[in-house]
Formats: sequence, C-alpha cells, structure tokens
Amino acid sequence: MLYPLKLEAPLKDYIWGGTRLKSEFGKKTLTEKVAESWELSCHEAGLSRIKNGPEKGKPLKDYIKEHGKGSIGDKAPSAELPLLVKLIDAHDNLSLQVHPDDDYARSVENSRGKTEMWYIVDAEPGAELIYGLKEKMSREEFAAALEKGNILHFCRSIPVKKGDVFFIPAGTLHAIGKGLLIAEIQQSCDLTYRVYDYNRLGNDGKPRKLHIGKAISVTTLAPLPLAAQPQKISIFADYECRLLQKCPYFTVFSFGLFGNCDLNAGLDSFHSLLCLKGQLALTAKGESMLIEKGESVFLPAGLGAYRLNGTGEFLLTTL
Repeated sequence: MLYPLKLEAPLKDYIWGGTRLKSEFGKKTLTEKVAESWELSCHEAGLSRIKNGPEKGKPLKDYIKEHGKGSIGDKAPSAELPLLVKLIDAHDNLSLQVHPDDDYARSVENSRGKTEMWYIVDAEPGAELIYGLKEKMSREEFAAALEKGNILHFCRSIPVKKGDVFFIPAGTLHAIGKGLLIAEIQQSCDLTYRVYDYNRLGNDGKPRKLHIGKAISVTTLAPLPLAAQPQKISIFADYECRLLQKCPYFTVFSFGLFGNCDLNAGLDSFHSLLCLKGQLALTAKGESMLIEKGESVFLPAGLGAYRLNGTGEFLLTTL
C-alpha cells in the first residue's frame, strides 16, 4: 500500500558550514557543523532513508526500484528519481562555481547535468550571493581572469533577503554568500566545477581542487536576466501559495499555511514536502503524521488526495 514516507536526510560537513541545521532544524550529528542536509536524495553520494511504516530503514532509492517508475510518476524521464532537495547553511562563503548541462555532463562525466534553484529561507543583514557576470566576456578574457585570480571583479553580486528565489541554469557562474540559509532544488547530480575558493585550505590542510579547464568549457559568458520574484496567491481561505519555479526538470511551490490545505499526488508525479516553519499534520488514506520544522516527506505518485493542517511554511516539489 502506498503511504507518505518520512525521510532521514544524509548530512554533509563542509568547511563553510554552520550550526543552524542542528540548532534550528533538528539535524542530529556528532560533528560540530552541518553544511547541508540532503532532504530528498537517491544519489549515491548521500541516500535518504525511510523513517516510518513497513518500509522503515530502507533507502528511498531501493523503495523506488522495487515499486517501479510509477512511484515517481509518468513525467519522470526514467525509473530513477531525477531530483535532489537540500537545505544549505552557509556560515562562510561557498566557492565560486559552475555546473555542466546535460549534454556536456553526459559526454564527459557520464552523468546528468545540474540546473538548480535557490529559495532563501533566511538571510543575515547584508548577505549577498553571486549570480553570473556583470557583462559579457570572451572565453579568452574569462580564462585570463581565472588565471590572475581576479574573477570576482567581473561577477555580479546581489543583496538577498528571506523569501527571494533564484533560478540557476546549468552554465551559470554562481556562489552562495555567508549568512544565507537556503533550500536548493536541483537535478540529481553532484558535479561541481570550482573556479575560485578564496585561497582557502580544506580539512586536509591543502588548497581545495579547482576545475578551471572544465569551467571554461561550460560557463555562460553573458549576463543572465534576473527573473521577477514570484507573487503570492492569496485567494485561498487557509493558505498563501507561490509558484517559485517551473522548468523542464522540476516545479516548486511555497505554501504559508494557517489552516487546511488539500492536495493530490496523482499519477503524473510524486510530491516532496519540506517543512520550513511550524508543525503540520498530514493525513492520507485515513492515517495521520506530524511533520516538524526540518522534516521531509515523500508522497509516491498515485497516492491520491491528502490534507495538511496547521500553521507553518513548507515547500512542495514535483516534476
């Protein structure tokens, strides 16, 4: 029987990470910091596991393999979960980086590419991120800036606040700035081409690896237009909703809930819920569960109607 699967997120400790995912979002680990929690993942670098019901303890990847493509939906391009959802706590600046598109990743890395979006869950005063270039550069000019180590002079820095949304197509030069807490929805890919890292040393005491040649090959060298921020739809009695992003890889909504919300996980796609604030009661097929801040639930495609009740904020990701 299909039922909502509460997930245990694999945790990642990188040098730029902070403590908010532990102190505010309930992530439990022996390490001092948690940089990322992979809230929805079937990637081998970090597998989500099921926390409840008859499938408890099983990796979500194995559940999907056993239940077939129908469990992720008709829109899925294959029987593998194509998305990855993360929470990211940037206590320090992340490296300046870029991701390849599907064609390049397939031919060079035997992987899918990585297009992603960011939802700013919280931002300290003055927090910024890097989004593309200020002006168009030639491939030769870009390579020279990387060699000289002055590439940041050519990058566009953008001040950000809680609730902002950014779409990062593959090929976009980008960096998350310190003081940001972000929900990231992306293709299920762990390819990152690092082009500048502030001359930092990794945990091993050595400079972290850069990927200059590949970055030169895949980076978009013209400024990208900033999309208008999505507006809230407030015609519903018990919640506000925003369509954050719709692209060929994913569709993401944010909900501000103050009552009941009725949704339906149909045959076309699974639903992934990530609670960002408050406490929500989820009822499906006559059974109920509580979803706390920082918890994620996977609702298989074909589960059907379900209801959320409570006061809080959550993201809904589908194909």
